[in-house]
Amino acid sequence: MAVDRQKFSRQIENRNFLAPTGFRFLIKRSPKVSFFCQSANVPSMDLGVTFQPNYLRDIPVPGDKIEFGDLTVTFLVDEDLKNYMELQDWIRGLGFPESGQDFRDFEAESKDYGILPTEGGDNIYSDGTLQILSNNLVPKFQVFFRDLFPVSLTTITFDATDTDIEYFTAEVTFKYTMYDIQDMSGNPL
Repeated sequence: MAVDRQKFSRQIENRNFLAPTGFRFLIKRSPKVSFFCQSANVPSMDLGVTFQPNYLRDIPVPGDKIEFGDLTVTFLVDEDLKNYMELQDWIRGLGFPESGQDFRDFEAESKDYGILPTEGGDNIYSDGTLQILSNNLVPKFQVFFRDLFPVSLTTITFDATDTDIEYFTAEVTFKYTMYDIQDMSGNPL
């Protein structure tokens, strides 16, 4: 009996599993956060649904807009608060906390990170990359985020009653325009 090779060509060739510790997160505007990154996620995608009326039951039909979930990054806070302040200054610069000059200073500072102005002339965004590593810690593919900006930064709570020393972590939530999953050459998967 002849073996149908085409049937078996759809089988998975690489039977190694993706490890949750095999990643590296890089963000152009916050290199100190990248260095101490503890966790990052590939955000969810939700396709909107519309319903086609029917006399028996409304029929779900794929919608036309995709909602992207938030990018959440957890990082260790360094003793000098350098990485925490990178993000806090970014949020303050976006929010005009004290004066319009804060925003202008913020935009000027972004040139130090090599961030070019967007079409509107603002330097408020940054691109980010989540590299996914193999079992041998070799980059396999990357999730490229366009136009990131932070919208939330967690608190740092000091507590004199703690008996064990656990170093501070903070969590930052980013919004972005789009993310793409690519191979290491930048080609879509």
